Amino acid sequence: MTETPRTPLTPSEAEAVARAAHAGQTDKAGRPYAEHLRAVAEGVRARGGDDEQIAAAWLHDAVEDERLTERWLDGAPLTRRTKDIVRAVTKRPGEPPEAYAARILATPGALLVKEADLAHNADPARLAVLDGATRTRLTEKYTRMRALLGLVVAGEEKS
Repeated sequence: MTETPRTPLTPSEAEAVARAAHAGQTDKAGRPYAEHLRAVAEGVRARGGDDEQIAAAWLHDAVEDERLTERWLDGAPLTRRTKDIVRAVTKRPGEPPEAYAARILATPGALLVKEADLAHNADPARLAVLDGATRTRLTEKYTRMRALLGLVVAGEEKS
């Protein structure tokens, strides 16, 4: 692995990299993908996240969505912790949800980023524009992941 440079990207610089990497990408509702990234970064900030977590929030889907490569991440001017968080929240093909959740829980700082990601993904206003089958599938997926991560919200039961 390449050693991290002395001056890691600031959250603003990570934002610029993420916006460029995801340029032209849209979410399931057809909205610019950068809106999701911004919401996750703001969610991390609102939950008391630090600069490393906010930078990771901006980049949290870049490798998973193949907008940036693992090789890019290895050499990126990011702290080891930011890279670890990005790797932790990057789903791997065929990976069971339990293994994904365990990796997030085992990585310092990753749970807060995933919590903000799930909060935006499960936003009722965001889900409302999807067709019923997709809305139901995603709601069940996000509820299960929140339970696996111990993020069950008031009024929900663990399954």
